[in-house]
Amino acid sequence: MQSCESSGDSADDPLSRGLRRRGQPRVVVIGAGLAGLAATKALLEQGFTDVTVLEASSRIGGRVQSVKLGHATFELGATWIHGSHGNPIYHLAEANGLLEETTDGERSVGRISLYSKNGVACYLTNRGRRIPKDVVEEFSDLYNEVYNLTQEFFRRGKPVNAESQNSVGVFTREEVRNRIRDDPDDPEATKRLKLAMIQQYLKVESCESSSHSMDEVSLSAFGEWTEIPGAHHIIPSGFMRVVELLAEGIPAHVIQLGKPVRCIHWDQASARPRGPEIEPRGVLKRQYTSFFRPGLPAEKVAAIHRLGIGTTDKIFLEFEEPFWGPECNSLQFVWEDEAESRTLTYPPELWYRKICGFDVLYPPERYGHVLSGWICGEEALVMERCDDEAVAEICTEMLRQFTGNPNIPKPRRILRSAWGSNPHFRGSYSYTQVGSSGADVEKLAKPLPYTESSKAAHGSSSKQQPGHLFSSKCPEQSRDPNRCSIKPMQVLFSGEATHRKYYSTTHGALLSGQREAARLIEMYRDLFQQGT
Repeated sequence: MQSCESSGDSADDPLSRGLRRRGQPRVVVIGAGLAGLAATKALLEQGFTDVTVLEASSRIGGRVQSVKLGHATFELGATWIHGSHGNPIYHLAEANGLLEETTDGERSVGRISLYSKNGVACYLTNRGRRIPKDVVEEFSDLYNEVYNLTQEFFRRGKPVNAESQNSVGVFTREEVRNRIRDDPDDPEATKRLKLAMIQQYLKVESCESSSHSMDEVSLSAFGEWTEIPGAHHIIPSGFMRVVELLAEGIPAHVIQLGKPVRCIHWDQASARPRGPEIEPRGVLKRQYTSFFRPGLPAEKVAAIHRLGIGTTDKIFLEFEEPFWGPECNSLQFVWEDEAESRTLTYPPELWYRKICGFDVLYPPERYGHVLSGWICGEEALVMERCDDEAVAEICTEMLRQFTGNPNIPKPRRILRSAWGSNPHFRGSYSYTQVGSSGADVEKLAKPLPYTESSKAAHGSSSKQQPGHLFSSKCPEQSRDPNRCSIKPMQVLFSGEATHRKYYSTTHGALLSGQREAARLIEMYRDLFQQGT
């Protein structure tokens, strides 16, 4: 942390001078996840000293949670650095040697939830049959063609027809289904297998989007999410190392653990504004009605309602010995009786049908013989309510059924996440729900209180200049910024859900925290300049 005297570009910098002469503004950061830590670090580096981080849980990191079991580290939350070119998470990890033990197989450029690009995915049916490799490849090519079409509605402004219901899932399911049925070369049995694979692929997609179902994801907004070029990287020592790097240099007294916030009081009419608060979005969707006094503006409430946040959970199973072949990087579950299904919702007693498959953790020299299962949506919440013994038993029965091997033993150990039922999170990450758009992300990110200039200038939150978020001048008779008739920002919003292009990612969370810190830094620089 730099001192007030040494912060800024020079001793004459308005921010440095104002912090030194006028006293420190008090800033409260709610949540010690990537966004909160990034904001705190940026403020401290600019000479803000009265900064407090209130973290509800007993640890820092938010939805980054690395668990050490034996010699291996398992990720209950964030696992991959998505893309390398210009990704601040990647550059932070690379600069600090966190990727030195990352194997070539762990630098995946394909499906983002595979632990290794080596080997092949084994597609198995509930009848214990393995789907032939050529059938899998043909279907994968077809699905990817249609997936690329889903991106064009936003990127090329294509109109969405009524039949798709503006839903990624509905559009994808029907488009792929029609192409399979119209293929004159496939026998009926092959067509039935490919039709059943649609549901499996959509389950994977739902887990990656953290939606209950891709049917709930907006087709017209889907293509706005932007992928950073480059491979997806795993951090062998744990993603928490990135969190620890961000926390370095933050004095211990700044971060207060076990401090859940019950209510944020902000007062537009106050003659002396309270210090600003930076709020990463987590439980906001469920608790916004009781979380803010006065209540949030109607525009922000509507945005919160429209945007989606769902649950994606992992189920780690450790076995004494592998029952899968060395060439297998995942076991994918295809239910043959779902060939005609048009829903990804199951009754509670059939929650296990939402498990799309198990990936093999790689390399075994590091992890042992471990599978990582994926489940999302309401079925994930049902799974969270079951005990470890019941989940392990059901997963073992599924593995026996789909492999056709009745002798698969129960796992020696199970580890799983529970993001949906955790009261401090209530979900994994956000997505653009049917009826929402990137404009809702902008509204969610807009600081309080609203001013005329913030209403007129709330363009992209990733491009917006912080100085445009409040009136640029105080009246001549009110040089003191605390007496300015135009109130400074009091509540700011960060977190992955507030980044229009990079929502659902760790780099989106980090960048959003830096963005909100930049808003405050610019605001105080301008306010202090006006008061000189």
